[in-house]
Amino acid sequence: MRGARVTASAIDASAVTGALPAGRAHETPARPSARRLLGLYLLLGFAAGLPFYMFNAVLALRLSKHGVDIVIIGFFAWIALLPTFKFAWAPLIERYDVPGFARFWGRRRGWIMLSQLGIFTAMVAMAFTSSDKSLPLTALFAILLAFWTTTLEVAADGWRIELAPTQAEQAPIVAANLWGYRSAMVAAGSGAVLVAAWADWTIAYLVVAVAAFAPFPILAAMRPAREGANGRVTALLTGVLASLVILLAATLVTAAIGWLLLSAAQGAGISAKTNVTPIVLAVALLPFVLLALALPRINRLSADTIARKPGFAAPYVELFWRYGYAVLAVLAFVSLYRMGDVLTLTLSQVLMNDRGYSLHQIGVAQGVVALSASMAGVALGGFLSTRLSLGWTLGIGAVTAAVGNWIYVWLAYSAPSDFVLYTSVAIDQFGNGFAGTVFVIYLSMLVSPTHPAAQYALLSGFAFLLPRLLAGASGSMQTQIGYDGFFLLSGALSFAAIFLLPVIARVKGRIAT
Repeated sequence: MRGARVTASAIDASAVTGALPAGRAHETPARPSARRLLGLYLLLGFAAGLPFYMFNAVLALRLSKHGVDIVIIGFFAWIALLPTFKFAWAPLIERYDVPGFARFWGRRRGWIMLSQLGIFTAMVAMAFTSSDKSLPLTALFAILLAFWTTTLEVAADGWRIELAPTQAEQAPIVAANLWGYRSAMVAAGSGAVLVAAWADWTIAYLVVAVAAFAPFPILAAMRPAREGANGRVTALLTGVLASLVILLAATLVTAAIGWLLLSAAQGAGISAKTNVTPIVLAVALLPFVLLALALPRINRLSADTIARKPGFAAPYVELFWRYGYAVLAVLAFVSLYRMGDVLTLTLSQVLMNDRGYSLHQIGVAQGVVALSASMAGVALGGFLSTRLSLGWTLGIGAVTAAVGNWIYVWLAYSAPSDFVLYTSVAIDQFGNGFAGTVFVIYLSMLVSPTHPAAQYALLSGFAFLLPRLLAGASGSMQTQIGYDGFFLLSGALSFAAIFLLPVIARVKGRIAT
């Protein structure tokens, strides 16, 4: 039978005692102390944040310095689309163990350790192909880096939601996680640029690869996931060997898929001169259409059927059933909320380079300046989330993000100076940090504790599907409307999310009773 309709946060709070997904019984359900939990997610945020700029903004700057056409650089932004499809493999992380690692450290940590090995090897490969003489090879290793970074985030997010199911509990953990994430992301972006200015791009990527691998031995030294587990060295060696096989298989599969897609694009006549924006928009709308077609059938399912639903699609069917047709409004809101920030990130450093700023200036701006401003935004977002409703904090986040996007219009028109550069980056990163924090908390309150990793993967992935599709066309957009038009549009899209807040505030979920 269908239960009463309640808010998403109430659903999560009331269901925290529900059963874990099948196959999870072997892991210890005990919750770490508050201090250890904050330290843990500071570390996990650091591990996930280091690689992000290396296949995104830093790679765009690297390609720009090597004279790659801005339209092609825009195409490379589609690598950041990979995390939006993490729902495709998130159920595997919920259900299967990594051989060796899981026996001693448990499923979640096992996947995190495998992901760190993947991040390290992919970044080393990007280091030794840093001349970018073969753009398909550059793209292959960047995609692998994005894949393993995303896999780490899926495992860590699922664990976080299990450990802290309410808004009040989530706020400090999310803040700690984003402090680690953003400090690592900014440090990697700034550090890589400064090292490249001092040495070259190969050394820059190697330095960040070593730093990204640093949390691995810390995780390996942690206590086992269940009482009485032994054989740490054996589990470590077995896990590393199994991981090497998995990494090789992932590389071969990715290369094969990439070759097929490139062949198909060339066969269709797509090139740097092709206006891909209409194609991008059509692809972005397709998931909404498919979901709308499936919703009537899902909505008619009984609560008992939902509770017994097995298999890969179970987490997603439960989410769509719980919110019914209102899920379309939720997905529209989450798709719009971070769109401006994603578009701004794609071309902000390219704009700085075109305005004549040196690698040293860009590195400083993306280092101390960006880190300080971002941390302030994250802290304020986390604090207000414990005092105000999510509706208010989401609205404030939309305004701060919009201002941060619009500030680059000022940079585009101003004569190059340290003051203009540092002020622009500070305002942008403050808004980005604030909006990012409240957004993560909002998504965390939407998921069911029985499928935390898979449902969070779907929502957070869908949130960036349309923005990152459009980001891939950012180079084409810039050539048509200029930098000023591009950043004005980015800010307007961030601000537009406010108009959906009254609808989102009334969205209710249902639970099976």
